[in-house]
Amino acid sequence: MQTFGKVGVLFGGRSAEREVSLMSGSGVLAALRSKGIDAHAFDPAERSLAELAAEKFDRVFIALHGRFGEDGTLQGVLEQLGIPYTGSGVMASAIAMDKIMTKRIWLSHGLPTPRFICLDNDASWEALEKTAIELGLPLMLKAPHEGSSIGIAKVAALSQLQAGFDECKKHDDVVLAEEFITGRELTVPVIGSGRQVRALPIVEIRAPQGNYDYQHKYFSDATQYLCPAPLDAALTQRLQELAVQAFKVLGGAGWARVDFMLRETDMAPTLLELNPSPGMTSHSLVPMAAKAAGMSYEDLCVAILQLATLHTATPDQEGTPHVE
Repeated sequence: MQTFGKVGVLFGGRSAEREVSLMSGSGVLAALRSKGIDAHAFDPAERSLAELAAEKFDRVFIALHGRFGEDGTLQGVLEQLGIPYTGSGVMASAIAMDKIMTKRIWLSHGLPTPRFICLDNDASWEALEKTAIELGLPLMLKAPHEGSSIGIAKVAALSQLQAGFDECKKHDDVVLAEEFITGRELTVPVIGSGRQVRALPIVEIRAPQGNYDYQHKYFSDATQYLCPAPLDAALTQRLQELAVQAFKVLGGAGWARVDFMLRETDMAPTLLELNPSPGMTSHSLVPMAAKAAGMSYEDLCVAILQLATLHTATPDQEGTPHVE
């Protein structure tokens, strides 16, 4: 087995997704240790960046979710410290964490994503009403820099619009209003970098009443997961290819999870978002897809760690190859 040296597992953090990150990181830490890897826990919410530098990690596994963990800020610190890390680099992480910028880049490459409108968090009722007319009801409101279904509201009637908007703007300085797509909810994990990126089996998510919220995502046993998703071979291939393309045009590297809706009326796939540091809990979808591909949770963690790199490395930085 490759020698990884001293490995830091970064989890916890100070985002709204701290609770999920603690679960993810604990799982990753145990998995790496079970493989004989010298892995150590590090919580950036409890320890300083000076302590991170002093640990002299040879590489780190980022199991942080949300702001200050998967939004490019920590990736920039690790670049400065010269510590190879898992996942995408600074720019790709920052873009993927911003749902609005992600959609703009996908659209510029001709990739399908639901129609949307960006609202300032001081938008008037008239602006909200106009948005509802343009996008139609129901519609989705989202805090564009949050994940794990935090800061999200489904608006089925005008009477719900103001309350949904007020809830979402608590989490961000803008609110993403998005066309609601009725259909099947799917996700496609991808792993690898450059030409070696490949898609794992597709997972279909069937939540009670179609409500895949925070509770159903991480704690409920009522949500059904079908993996591999019951799709014909041609559609499966199309979705996996689209996931890889969506990952690459954002500059993604290492691993990620690409979320889709499959529209009920014509079975057309549409991209919702890309998660650059997906969950690794017992309910998480990437380990589920890896298992369907014959890869254990422990082997998945090692495979992701093997891809740790610096994204701005110069040729003379041994062991830290640049990833295109």
